[in-house]
Amino acid sequence: MIYNWNQAKFLALPHEQKHKKASEILREISIGNEYLIDEYNKICQWLQMEPLTSKSPETLSNRFHYHLKEANVSWQEHNLLIVRKNDKQSNTPFLNIAIYLDNLRSAFNVGSILRTVEAFRLGQIYFSPSTPFIDNPKVQKTSMNTFDKVNCHKIDNLDGLPRPFIALETADFAPSITEFSFPDSFTLILGNEEYGLSETVLKQVDHFVQIPLVGSKNSLNVASAFAIAAATIRK
Repeated sequence: MIYNWNQAKFLALPHEQKHKKASEILREISIGNEYLIDEYNKICQWLQMEPLTSKSPETLSNRFHYHLKEANVSWQEHNLLIVRKNDKQSNTPFLNIAIYLDNLRSAFNVGSILRTVEAFRLGQIYFSPSTPFIDNPKVQKTSMNTFDKVNCHKIDNLDGLPRPFIALETADFAPSITEFSFPDSFTLILGNEEYGLSETVLKQVDHFVQIPLVGSKNSLNVASAFAIAAATIRK
């Protein structure tokens, strides 16, 4: 991405566009394109702001979100800066389990699940035909660069996936996930955000588990529920 603004051209932009351009440059700086700092500081001068004197994650993040606010852009997690430096190479093997995504609709939920699977090294992910796959840009962004670190497969049905099939579902008869004894190999099934498991999959489930909830709301976002399940399974 090339930035070569002159002052007259930049100042002719609407207020929101000025700050949107500034946020775009900061994003590039955050991923290592430090040669753009001079370009950013030039814009700061035109905006009558203090120049960027620190490249710390905190400083970059605070500046980035200031510009988003001035640009009237609502942030979402998949648009956050990736400025944390504590990521590492992992030699921990993935567990021998499968995660099946049954007709999920939200690419953002799918990306979050990918990120969780990689973080806990849970296993391979299998996508139903209608679930957004890893070629979806929103999935890629929300996965925070983990979409290519997990083995992902698009399949038509559950044939060939390891038994037993264990569904994470809100059901009165289901045992708590903290009390269930997970075998060494199995398939964990996550259902649609609105109606849960499809009728076809429901008929094939061997076990149901649920996350015990005590509040007035009797459900969790599927990606949030999966994160709890992932930590429990890895433990």
